Amino acid sequence: MADSQETRPASHAGSWYLGSAARLSFQLDEYMSRVPNKLDGKDLPIPGARVIIAPHAGYSYSGPCAAWAYKVLDLANVKRVFLLGPSHTFYLKGCALSAFGKYSSPFGDLAVDGEAIDELMKTKKFSTIPADYEIQEHCLEMHLPYLWKRLEQTLGSDSSQFPPIVPILVGDLSADGEETIGALLAPYLADPKNAFIISSDFCHWGKNYRYRPQLYKGLVRDQDAQWATLKIQPIFENKVDGTEPRDADVPIHEVIKALDDMVIDAIKTGDHSEYYSTLKGTHNTVCGRHPIGVVLAALEEFLGGDQSGGSKGKFQFIQYQRSNLVERQSDFSVSYVSAYAVL
Repeated sequence: MADSQETRPASHAGSWYLGSAARLSFQLDEYMSRVPNKLDGKDLPIPGARVIIAPHAGYSYSGPCAAWAYKVLDLANVKRVFLLGPSHTFYLKGCALSAFGKYSSPFGDLAVDGEAIDELMKTKKFSTIPADYEIQEHCLEMHLPYLWKRLEQTLGSDSSQFPPIVPILVGDLSADGEETIGALLAPYLADPKNAFIISSDFCHWGKNYRYRPQLYKGLVRDQDAQWATLKIQPIFENKVDGTEPRDADVPIHEVIKALDDMVIDAIKTGDHSEYYSTLKGTHNTVCGRHPIGVVLAALEEFLGGDQSGGSKGKFQFIQYQRSNLVERQSDFSVSYVSAYAVL
């Protein structure tokens, strides 16, 4: 049960993002000013876009990318915001819920929805996040300043009117496990008064991540794990003269993009099993793969398993960035995306 007397501190303010409310507000406004006011002829925010995927790295890396998802996010009628992210601070089997009553940010505190936490705990499918690990965890906290900014833009400056949040860490799950949690969250997803924020970076490439795939004899091979299974064609499309390049002609960052594109394309289908299989086949180090999988499964449940018609519930990807364009084995990079779904 959420303890209304305890507030989770903004432990990454002043390091991963600016701790000064005034400077942070200016920075976020500047990031969002770079995003067009219309996408595909639609004014932003897009009505009904109450599910987003956005990154959680330090703002100097991922802040400009996250601005795209948040400028699209429709909070006009929202009474509760679910925050789903992966655990970076401890191994988590299954899912866990916050025991804090509030989350602090440089702008102010956001209340945790104790009623929703209690409802989910009654399912016996969730544990409680250990407080020390929750304070160390960054993936949910990194979304609070953007969320606050958008709530303020939508509802005005009276933060007492802001909807509460439901912080959820989604740990290691099988495909069936993702579907089980997805089924539990589907009724909340179906309620137009709920918004969902999925916290995830995409491919983590580098020695420290134990993931360094490259092109080798037309296949993608991971130097560390020694797997070579994927014939990837999209990376050949940039060849100006139309000839197939030698492996050495294809920069590593193009391989990374191709691997990310495979996951993105699978998410776009709305088919949870295809998404899960694609991740298993590519070994792509998408850190929020399980939170994404849970929401895809929830969307399938909500839509009755049929997403073949129209764009309802289908993710639209509007931004893709990388922290670095990898050229050498000693390099590293993390990929970032912004996406939304209209319900």
